[in-house]
Amino acid sequence: MANSLVKQHYDTHLQEFYTWMIGDFENKLQDQQTFFETNGIVPQRNKIAIDLGAGHGLQSVALARLGFEVTAIDFNTKLLDELQQNAGDIRIQVAEDDIKHIKKYAHLSPELIGCWGDTLAHLESDRALETLIVDIAFCLKKGGRFLTSFRDYSKEKTGSQIFIPVKSDEERLLTCVLNYEPQKVKVTDLLWQREANGWQQKVSSYYKIRTSPVLVERLLRNNGFEIQLNTLKNGMCHIIAQKIR
Repeated sequence: MANSLVKQHYDTHLQEFYTWMIGDFENKLQDQQTFFETNGIVPQRNKIAIDLGAGHGLQSVALARLGFEVTAIDFNTKLLDELQQNAGDIRIQVAEDDIKHIKKYAHLSPELIGCWGDTLAHLESDRALETLIVDIAFCLKKGGRFLTSFRDYSKEKTGSQIFIPVKSDEERLLTCVLNYEPQKVKVTDLLWQREANGWQQKVSSYYKIRTSPVLVERLLRNNGFEIQLNTLKNGMCHIIAQKIR
């Protein structure tokens, strides 16, 4: 996540309610593990996996439970601390770093690299996305796999569609507002939170690039990958690609 505004948004706003927003960890973890198992994501070579933008560990822990030796990379210290708590006795190597530095980890010779949960959209431009995929291809040997999920922002939402109700309970209400620009989407998280003196609103904005499955698939094919899966699940595009050259 190279965009400095994204890091600021996480460090000063989103990290405080990220876990609440995602929901019950064990239930989400089971869903993630089932998805991996259903699609044959199990160790096949040296068991090394890298999780880019690992957050609080849904993908990292799921991969580790399936037998991978995982290095989890994220720029947010609080979320990495939560990841280690969520991992419990499962050993996961964590690295506080920018996902753009993936080539630093090429010496690990991973058989799998994952970038889940709309992390690709946090990059600052389509050019940065292309560079990241080039670097991921550099890190993977022939037969290695890349997994990613992201929202399709290629089609502009208008009117009331730009308001996305994310989650609410008796203590919090989170709404996401999307404002489309030619190359990017301005994302504003509006959080209402009950405090001692009543309901208080907290607002923070950042930008995402307008990722699309067509663009991501083209970049992967251009860098020696074959697409094994390209599907839509819970509003997210899911791609599994294998390096064939």
